[in-house]
Amino acid sequence: MLSIQHQMHTSGRLASFKNSNGRKTKLVNARPGWLSMSFRFPLYKENATKIATDKLFDILELDVEKMTVKAEPGVTMGQLSRYLIPLGYTLPVLPELDDLTVGGLINGCGVESGSFKYGMFQHICTGYEVLMSDGELRNIYPDSVRTICFLTAATMRIIPCKKYVKLTYKKTETLDEMCEQLTEDSDRYSDKVDFVEALLFTKDKGCIMLGEFSDGPDTQDEVINPIGRWYKKWFYTHVEDLINKKHESIEYIPLRDYYHRHSKSIFWELRDIVPFGNNVLFRYLMAWMCPPKIAFLKATTPNVLRKLYDRCHVIQDMLVPLDTLEKCIELFHKEIEIYPLWLCPFYLKSQPGLMKLRNATHKMYVDVGAYGVTAKDGYHHERSTRRLESFVRSVNGFQMTYADIYMTRAEYAEMFDRTLYDWKRSTSKCLDAFPDIYDKICRSGRR
Repeated sequence: MLSIQHQMHTSGRLASFKNSNGRKTKLVNARPGWLSMSFRFPLYKENATKIATDKLFDILELDVEKMTVKAEPGVTMGQLSRYLIPLGYTLPVLPELDDLTVGGLINGCGVESGSFKYGMFQHICTGYEVLMSDGELRNIYPDSVRTICFLTAATMRIIPCKKYVKLTYKKTETLDEMCEQLTEDSDRYSDKVDFVEALLFTKDKGCIMLGEFSDGPDTQDEVINPIGRWYKKWFYTHVEDLINKKHESIEYIPLRDYYHRHSKSIFWELRDIVPFGNNVLFRYLMAWMCPPKIAFLKATTPNVLRKLYDRCHVIQDMLVPLDTLEKCIELFHKEIEIYPLWLCPFYLKSQPGLMKLRNATHKMYVDVGAYGVTAKDGYHHERSTRRLESFVRSVNGFQMTYADIYMTRAEYAEMFDRTLYDWKRSTSKCLDAFPDIYDKICRSGRR
């Protein structure tokens, strides 16, 4: 039934492409800017032909023989985890926030604590169903999808899973120790570890978390912690409390609670929006209402607060080689000094596309995520970000494109390999049909 509905919805999209007078403007997704997970509003959509894709939010097919699941681009990570985990399956890479969508993660990159083995979200995709600028529906293998077509469905790998994650928390007391230990623990060939991430609470104090699929505790002394319940502490504060008490701790966490451990506090963005949100009374009485939807926050934020946000709010994910992590953190501390920092190692294999490795066949990278309001003296949203971008380019790193990007067009082409992308846009007759990726992500394309 869902496949029939999917075909009908896609046929509706085909009709939208036909214009007897000739299309005057470029094609964009009609999804309102306030619905996106990015805190920015897309300006590039204002004078474009909007194609409605509001009905593409179904899980279409589970194939346990091929070990794949097929879903439309509007399907969220929350939907997929609710559907797959009770059946004993999961995505190899399932990013943490409930409302992240399949389409957004394919087009905008997705990393999570399983990425040290499996890479980025787009790397678990085995095929795409796409709609071209001339209205032709195609099935293609993994390639550059963004701004050459509309994604209508994606097929993703699945793997078996267990009910719990056995999570080990290891305290680190110096930046050098964090970098050395995280490098050692990010061995993608290890059979003992399924998840790796770290939080840095100050420049020196941090915690590395190693997870493995588990059927549950072996003894009564071991702790099960259902961290997803509404009255539980925000996860990052729980981690800090643990390492303040012990150098190493172990908990068993229900798998779905683990996957969405950062959803309740939107990593740590909620501390600036609801400062009392982690208070024990608030958690017990009202935390069932949290987190507020980012879409709701964007739709209700007045212009005066949005301007304040522009000046001092940072939301950045910089992807750098793991062996440059110490220098990267030193620079983040110097320029923005926001903590915690999220550190998530991921495996990057050289393959054609925008994130092509130029000097290696494969390499371990790390996502350095900084989210929140900075009070750093001398911080300037453009100048400080450009210094971060310059460093990332110098180490052959990448910047997540949902964030504020101040690079020039030439600097963007230095960071990302546009060879395949430009060839595809030209041969697929997309130059006049879709906006260029740079025009979509640069600061002038957003507000």
